[in-house]
Amino acid sequence: MNKIVRYPIEDSIDLHTFRPNEVKELLNDYLEAAGRKGFAEVRIIHGKGTGVLRRMVHSVLETHRLVISFNQAGPEAGGWGATIALIKAKKPKKKP
Repeated sequence: MNKIVRYPIEDSIDLHTFRPNEVKELLNDYLEAAGRKGFAEVRIIHGKGTGVLRRMVHSVLETHRLVISFNQAGPEAGGWGATIALIKAKKPKKKP
């Protein structure tokens, strides 16, 4: 039985603690939640390693409806061990 674990939605996510078979679904859910929170930019930390996880992340970003663009993070944000994605943030509805 899978246990549901809740994580706070922040402007970055570190995928090191997740199994590779969890990443696609997790990343899709994260992008949706980040968009709802109003983030316009998120950092996805996938590590440097062999590049398998980076390619998996990029394949999700290439097809996700909220992703405007993505690029390798700058040296101060993880370099080739992280990806920065610009996303379409949903503006919260104003209460009357």
